[in-house]
Amino acid sequence: MAAGETQLYAKVSNKHKGRSTPSLLDPLLGMGFPAHTALKALAATGRKTVEEASNWLRCHRDDPSLDDPIPQEYALFLCPTGSLLERLQEFWRESKRQCTRNRAHEVFPHITLCDFFTCEDHKVECLYEALKRAGDRILGSFPSVVPLVLHSSISYLGFFVNDSPADVIREFAMMFATEASVLADCTVKPCTKQLHLTLAHKFYPHHQRTLEQLARAIHPGHGCQWTAALYSRDMRFVHYQTLRALFQYKPQNADELTLSPGDHIFVDPTQQEEASEGWVIGISQRTGCRGFLPENYTEQASESDTWVKHRTYTFSLAMDLISRKDGEASSRRNGELHPSQTPRDISSIQALQATIARRSVLVVRHGERVDQIFGKSWLQQCSTPDGKYYRPDLNFPYSLPRRSNGIKDFENDPPLSSCGIFQSRMAGEALLESGIRVTSVFTSPALRCVQTARHILEELKLEKRIKIRVEPGIFEWTKWESGKATPTLMTLDELKEANFNVSLDYRFLLWACASVRKIKRKENGNW
Repeated sequence: MAAGETQLYAKVSNKHKGRSTPSLLDPLLGMGFPAHTALKALAATGRKTVEEASNWLRCHRDDPSLDDPIPQEYALFLCPTGSLLERLQEFWRESKRQCTRNRAHEVFPHITLCDFFTCEDHKVECLYEALKRAGDRILGSFPSVVPLVLHSSISYLGFFVNDSPADVIREFAMMFATEASVLADCTVKPCTKQLHLTLAHKFYPHHQRTLEQLARAIHPGHGCQWTAALYSRDMRFVHYQTLRALFQYKPQNADELTLSPGDHIFVDPTQQEEASEGWVIGISQRTGCRGFLPENYTEQASESDTWVKHRTYTFSLAMDLISRKDGEASSRRNGELHPSQTPRDISSIQALQATIARRSVLVVRHGERVDQIFGKSWLQQCSTPDGKYYRPDLNFPYSLPRRSNGIKDFENDPPLSSCGIFQSRMAGEALLESGIRVTSVFTSPALRCVQTARHILEELKLEKRIKIRVEPGIFEWTKWESGKATPTLMTLDELKEANFNVSLDYRFLLWACASVRKIKRKENGNW
């Protein structure tokens, strides 16, 4: 690590020393990434997980601007949730269908609290603290209901916020600006104009009447919990057109872009002279690379689709309850900054707890698998000539369970890597800290999923009390596996022999059996 990077890392580490959240920078430095690019990746992914940041760095390994000191732009919005948000989204869909797109469709429903501003990558955590401090200070006076008044003109349609609630919201924006200036050394310009939630902007005049009729169906009194959300964007592409890839495209020439479905591409309409008809020149958000791409492989996307959501502060009873359960450290990991505890009606809290208890369902994805890291030839890397397993790298698992057909069956049913095992244990530890009570566990028969379930249960201290129910219907092999035949999976007896506490009495769903029979018929040419 260069001397300048060492000083920067030391400065960042000292600033965050003593905080409850573990540093996300340390693991990235341990992987060999330079400090300035690691901080850039964390800022570009919202400082959520090390995995997201490391994936971003791997995707941007050929990005010519990777080492450029270009900070993100940030803005604070007040966003509706609940039934009001649902009605607003319905208006968005209908207005687009009946009156085509307008400028309002570029961004989600929101009230702007400040203009976009820049923040250095190593000071982003300070913005989160500024948001929490401002929220805590205004929590007691934040309006329980934000009154919205419909306003319409020849080029604008939206709700205005008036009277004292608007003053309180503007005060919150001012507090955030002040805290951000002190903590993160940022120049933030809070909104001083009429607070508004835009419904339509820069539309055709003859659509005004239709838009007004659709807007009157939105009752501002709908239930809503307001959330202050901090977003960031890449300041280089503010005035670019945003495209979304619909299909995969493999480059035929060195100057073409690789496209995967869902990729966002930034296109400058003023720099298309070199492109042939049907082609455009763009920059991939996923990789940062520039090149030609076929325009008919894409569709127009919204500007905010490429923004990164960082942290939120929600003014609500539900968030208070979760805050008391999870604590501030867990809240930061989940991207939520919750208000400080305030006295609440005990019966309301108990009712809310009962509701949550009745409806809690956790869906967990498996940890990192070895073939994701070492490629399709991973099995050849860890096999001896006589077919035995050995560990060529510390990220390979310490050992593999015994299978009736030998080590070759692991090729289409790979295990977790060492990092994947660590991720699974961390998930279990987080669940233990949150106080969530787990009563049943269902898992795909894929080895990596059974392993993930076991390590989570071990951290919850439930590995002996709860049996893992193996459900074949959860395994979507037709979508995720590249092979043309059904992978050979471990039997329940093999899993039991490998010390997995699986249930031998559980009978999987009938529809799953029918699905397997259909797949077999398709393989035999009888589909």
